[in-house]
Amino acid sequence: MCGIAGIVGRPEETVDTSVVHRMCETIVHRGPDDEGIYARGAAGLGMRRLSIIDLAGGKQPIHNEDETVWVVFNGEIYNFPTLRRELEQRGHRFCTHSDTEVIVHLYEEVGADFVKRLRGMFAIALYDEKKDLLILARDRLGKKPLHYAMHNGRLLFGSEIKAILAIHPELAEIDLEGLLQYFYFGYIPDPLTAFRTIRKLPAGHLMESHKGEIKIRQYWDVPEYDTSTLTEEECLEQLEHRLDEAVRIRLISDVPLGALLSGGVDSSIIVALMARATSKPVKTFSIGFEAEQFNESAYARQVAEKFGTDHHELILQPDLEETLMYLSEMMEEPFGDSSMLPTYYVCRMARREVTVALSGDGGDELFAGYDRYLVATERRKLDAIPESLKQVYRGWIHGFLPQGMYGKNLAWNASLNERDRYLDGISFFPALQRERKLFTSSFLESAKRLPDPLLQWQQLYDSAPAHNFVSRLLYLDTKTYLNSDILTKVDRMSMATSLEVRVPMLDHEFVEFVASLPLEWKFREGKRKYILKKLAERLGLPPALLHRRKQGFQMPLVDWMRSERKHQFWGILLEERTLQRGYFKPQAVRSLIGEHLRGRRNRSGLLWRMLVLELWHRNFMESRSNWSSKRRPPEVLTRDADTIVLAPATMTGISPAANSA
Repeated sequence: MCGIAGIVGRPEETVDTSVVHRMCETIVHRGPDDEGIYARGAAGLGMRRLSIIDLAGGKQPIHNEDETVWVVFNGEIYNFPTLRRELEQRGHRFCTHSDTEVIVHLYEEVGADFVKRLRGMFAIALYDEKKDLLILARDRLGKKPLHYAMHNGRLLFGSEIKAILAIHPELAEIDLEGLLQYFYFGYIPDPLTAFRTIRKLPAGHLMESHKGEIKIRQYWDVPEYDTSTLTEEECLEQLEHRLDEAVRIRLISDVPLGALLSGGVDSSIIVALMARATSKPVKTFSIGFEAEQFNESAYARQVAEKFGTDHHELILQPDLEETLMYLSEMMEEPFGDSSMLPTYYVCRMARREVTVALSGDGGDELFAGYDRYLVATERRKLDAIPESLKQVYRGWIHGFLPQGMYGKNLAWNASLNERDRYLDGISFFPALQRERKLFTSSFLESAKRLPDPLLQWQQLYDSAPAHNFVSRLLYLDTKTYLNSDILTKVDRMSMATSLEVRVPMLDHEFVEFVASLPLEWKFREGKRKYILKKLAERLGLPPALLHRRKQGFQMPLVDWMRSERKHQFWGILLEERTLQRGYFKPQAVRSLIGEHLRGRRNRSGLLWRMLVLELWHRNFMESRSNWSSKRRPPEVLTRDADTIVLAPATMTGISPAANSA
C-alpha cells in the first residue's frame, strides 16, 4: 500500500526528480516507510510506500528485465502468486517477491489489458519508455483513488489532489459543477472534483496517454443482475465458500493484521470468517459514543466475546473544530458524510496495534441493506396516481402552497415516477432549491447554467444491467454512493493514519456472484440482506445482532449541535467571511441555526454540510501558498496508570493489549 504521483511533460522537457519528490512529500501519510522515484526524459513517477508484502525487496518503482517498463502502484494484488507462476513459466525473471512486479511482466504479455487479470484494489501508473506511453488504471469498484490534470501540455497525476497542487497551486480553482454535485449528494462523484481542471479517473477505467493525447476507456462493469437459478441452500453454500475465500486471500501480510468491527452484520461476518481462518485471536477495533442511541459498541463486544477476539474500544468525544480542520484537509474536497470522524478515530486506534485491517463495507449495496430501498419499494404504489394529476401538482399547485408548509416536498416527491422519486429522496439540493430560502439568487442563477447533476444518475439507472426496480437501485448506488462516499471516506481516513483497509465483500469476483443472485435472496418480503443474515446465523452470530434495526455508522450530530459543543459549529458558520462566500443568504444561515437550537427542526445534516464546505474553503482556497503544510493530527497520546487517554477522545481497553502503546 502506498501513494503514487507523477508527471509526463512535453517531449522537449526533462522532469527533475525534485519535482516528483515535492509531489510525494504531500502524501507521506499514505506511505511513511519509503520513497521511490523514476525520472527519465519527460516522464517522472513517484511513490510513498507503506510496507505490507516483501518488506525488504518490494521497493518501487519496479521495472522489467531491460528497464524499459516502470510502474508505481498503490494497493494489493491478491492473485499475484498465481500470476507470477504463469509468467515465470513464460520466461519472465523476477527480482522481488512483491505483488507489484507482476504488473510489469503482465503488461509485457498482454498490453494495457493486464488490468483485467488483476484481483485486488489498486491505482497504477505504468510507463513504457519504448512507446512513450503512460497507462493509469483504477480498480473496478474504486477502492483506491487516482486524480489527474492536463496543464500546459503536461499530464499530472496523484493518489491525492495535493500532489498535483504541490507543483501547480494555481490549479486550485473552484469548479462550480463539482460543488453543485456536493450540494445534491454530500460528495463529488467521478469524474468531477471540487477543482476545475483536476479530475478523478473513474472506477473500473484506465487511461492511455501518448504524446499528449489521452484516451480513457472502461474495462469492467457490474455484470447482469438476477441471472442465477441457485436454490436457497445452494446460494447459501456458494455464498459462504466465496466470501470465505475473499477473506482468506486478504489475510496475506508480512505485518500485523486486524479488523474494524462496527457491531453490524457485515463486519461481524468478516470477523467470524477471520477467526475461523486464523489460529491466533483476531484483533478487533470498535468505536462508540456516549449517546446510547448511537452507540453500537455493546453489539461489537458480543461478537468479540463470541469469537474470542483481542478487542479494543474507543468512546468518541472529539474536539470538533480541531479535528474537522485536519480531516477536511485529508478529504481535499467538501465531504458531507459525518461518519468520517468515527472512521478516522477507529482507524487511528487500530493503527497503534496493526498495519492492515479488514472491514465489512459493501454489504448494504450488494444485499439491499439500506432503509431507503424499503421506502422506495413501498412508495411504488404512488405510481397508481394518474400522470395527469401529478403534472397538475408539479406545474401549478406546488407553486401556490406556502413556503415551509408541512408535507409540501413530500407531495412533490409523490408526484414523480419511481426513478426520479428515489433520486429526489437521496438528493439534498432540489428540495432546498424549491423553497428558495437558503441559497443566494446569484448562486442559483449560476446553477441553472450547469449540467443537471441528476442526469448522470438517471442515465445509470436507465442503463443498469437489471430488470427489476431494486436491482437497478443496487447498481446505481454501487456506481455512485459506494464509490464516491463510502470507499472515499474509508481510503482517506485510513490513509490519514497510515492504515491499510481491505474490503473482502468488494472482491470483484464476489461482487459478480452476488449480482447474479435472484433479488429474492437479498430483498425478500421487505427483509433486507436476507441470505447474508442466513449466513450470519450459520456462522453463529448472536441473534440480537441480526434482527435489530439497522443503525449505520451515525454521529450524534443533533445532540452535539445543541450541547456545549454547539459553539464549535456556530462560531465558524456565523463568522463574517463564512457568511460572505456567496452560496447562502446570511439571514437564512442564522435562521437555520436558530431553528435547530430551539428544537423546532433537526437541521444537523444541512448545517454539517455547510460547515464542511467552509472548512474546505479555508484549507484549500484561502491558503493556496501554504495549503500543503503538514498539519498535525488533532490528538495527543498520554499515559495515565492503566488507561490510555486519547485527547480529545477517551479510550477504554477491553483487553490488556488495548493499553499497550
